[in-house]
This record gives sequence, structure tokens and C-alpha cells, in this order.
Amino acid sequence: MTALIWLIAGVALAAGEALTGDFVLLMLGGAALATAGVAAVTDLPVWFDALVFAIASLVLLLGVRPPLRRRYAQPPALTTGIDALPGKHALVLESVDAHSGQVKIDGDVWTARPLDETESYEAGTTVTVMEIDGATAVVWRGP
Repeated sequence: MTALIWLIAGVALAAGEALTGDFVLLMLGGAALATAGVAAVTDLPVWFDALVFAIASLVLLLGVRPPLRRRYAQPPALTTGIDALPGKHALVLESVDAHSGQVKIDGDVWTARPLDETESYEAGTTVTVMEIDGATAVVWRGP
């Protein structure tokens, strides 16, 4: 009878892991399933089952959970689209000044203006994209 209770607890804890994703409930569910297996094979008192559960929980939480967390850790967010453009180098195609200009960034042609509106960049100059303002790349030649 106690094996059935441990089995139900193990399945419920493992199912609860879907809500947290932190591997704690999964480890406790695994310990409960291990205890259910021991309780099914032996006819020892309940305190022994509790001891098996405690030991299995510690082993899983301290030995298995850390490598699992490292393995399934979320990678840093990858910037895409226009958020990835600042910091990239661009080639000036058409003279860039406060009122007009074009640059090529990663194969795409963008309208551009200088970061400092008193500056202008001639065609062939390499500049750095500082920001994207609407559909215009704000560029700077740098020091």
C-alpha cells in the first residue's frame, strides 16, 4: 500500500515539474519513485521508506540537478533584426551628411546620417553604426 502512495507522489511531483522548470520537483519525484520501488520489494516500516526518500532526494538534488541545470541553461538572447546592427561596420556608398547619404550594412543599403551633424563622410569610408533611427542608420567614423 505504501508503494502505491509513493508511486502517486512521484508521478505528481514529476508532473508538477512542468510548471516550474527548475528540476527540484523532478528530483523529488524521482526520489519518490525510487522509494516506491524499495517499498514494493521490501516490507519495512514507513520510517525506513522516509529514510530512503531523504537519501535519494539528497543524491538527486546534489548530484544530478546541478549538471542538468548546466546542460539545459538558457543561452543568452540572440539579437536579431535592427537590434543587431548597432556596433557593426558600414561602407559609405553615397556621401553622408546631415541631409542625405547611403551606407551598406551587411549587404543591405540604408539611408544614413552622421551622429555629429557637423561631420560628413565621403564614399568609400568605413563607419560604425551607432543606432537605427526609424529607417535611417546613424553612423560615426570614430576617433
